[in-house]
Amino acid sequence: MSTKSKPLTPPVTTASRRKFFVSAGATVGAVAVVSQTPMGKAIIQEVGSTVEGKKDGYQLTEHVRKYYQTTLI
Repeated sequence: MSTKSKPLTPPVTTASRRKFFVSAGATVGAVAVVSQTPMGKAIIQEVGSTVEGKKDGYQLTEHVRKYYQTTLI
């Protein structure tokens, strides 16, 4: 009669790619739903007003003009 006992170790759980993508998809879906609520829209509006928008297109500024002058042959 053998009285060998197995060491008590927690079961090994491996995160699978499928579980990751399912949870990521659920998170994206939840964020999409929350963003359509009045509170979510208020948060989006507040964040949008605090982030400074980038000016569109190319702008010819004084330091750019100086650079162009240095490149003339």
